Amino acid sequence: MTEETLALQAIRKKLVGKKLSYEEIFAVMDAISREKLSPILTTYFAASGYSKGFTSEEMYYLTKAMIETGEQLRFEGIVADKHSIGGVPGTRTTLIIVPIVAAAGFLIPKSSSRAITTPGGTGDDMEILAPVTFTKNEIYRIVKKTKACIVWGGSVDIAPADDELIKVEEPLLFESFDKILVSIMAKKIAFGSNHIVIDLPYGTHVKVHNRSDAEILAGKFEYLAKRFKVKIQLYLHNTNQPAGRGIGPLLETKEALKVLEQTEDRPFDLEEKALHLAGMLLDLCLHDSSKALQDQIKKEFGDGRKWAQYILSSGHALKKMQEIIAAQGGNSAIISADLQPGEYAYEIKAKESGIVKEINCANVTIIAKILGAPLQKRSGLYLHKKAGERVKTGEIVCTLYSESQQNLKEAKDSLVNFQMLSYL
Repeated sequence: MTEETLALQAIRKKLVGKKLSYEEIFAVMDAISREKLSPILTTYFAASGYSKGFTSEEMYYLTKAMIETGEQLRFEGIVADKHSIGGVPGTRTTLIIVPIVAAAGFLIPKSSSRAITTPGGTGDDMEILAPVTFTKNEIYRIVKKTKACIVWGGSVDIAPADDELIKVEEPLLFESFDKILVSIMAKKIAFGSNHIVIDLPYGTHVKVHNRSDAEILAGKFEYLAKRFKVKIQLYLHNTNQPAGRGIGPLLETKEALKVLEQTEDRPFDLEEKALHLAGMLLDLCLHDSSKALQDQIKKEFGDGRKWAQYILSSGHALKKMQEIIAAQGGNSAIISADLQPGEYAYEIKAKESGIVKEINCANVTIIAKILGAPLQKRSGLYLHKKAGERVKTGEIVCTLYSESQQNLKEAKDSLVNFQMLSYL
């Protein structure tokens, strides 16, 4: 039996809910990675995982097969990483966390994705500042020079089957929980990460809707981490809005730079979340560091969170980000004020006074995509008001930006069907 025949047989089995062996799963992943399956057959496999799910053993097999059918990177010692399961637009903490952790002295080679279900992925956002497409050897060079990188994982053939699965999932704006899990862990492990923090938000309008589902997913992450012998910590939290105010590649990047620059008008909620996750990751890395470093950090700062705060407020994180941008071929002198959104704009004003109850992340995503994000990098929207904030009649609550006048018109016309803010 040829591998292609075995792959077809495996897809048929999974569609009717049967368990797959490692040999069968490897055949499917290998066929997808070598583009031996049509997009239709790849879609059938993605759909089978969404409807039937996978056993714990199958998820291990899927992750292992995704890793083994692509490139792998190897680094020595502690290799840190942070990843969010996504689904919350405008929460670009990675551009803040990576330079903090690298400035602390730990390796953090960050393999990032492009947008799947949000108006901008980390890869899309970093591309505002520097190229993100590099070969394996170029990544080694960048990391050796700066202890970090923020690159697009698809450029180095890391877990290539996952990238093909993402292509068929993107039009429907969903991923199965099992697929999210496998996708993240395959890319983290293939990139050499061994100390990982996972940001796992849940809420009405994001990927995971409730705490119980989040806990189930967290347990699966811990299971895979144990199987692959890597350290992991998960941050489960309820959210009803983005951590930042800017939505879309340029606007998200502008806010991350404001945090690194410590400007007075920086988004403090984004800064707080980034510091919390950076602190978790530093604590995780410190646990396996030398006793001398542990004692030093405990004496000087107390814990990872306070260490991260010092690195950010002292300017060390900004300096490190400038080093990373330069190493990746970007303009290290760029500042947040240089980043200007699309020239076509529309201000949404409140029709009544009140307090913002919540931000509908799903609708924010839809409007931002209609505006042209992420392909139009300067398109997106800015939330002048967020949950818990008071608004007066006639006050600007949101500004839409687009590089296209037609996209802006379509977004304005769509507002009646996709309400982004609700009021008390």
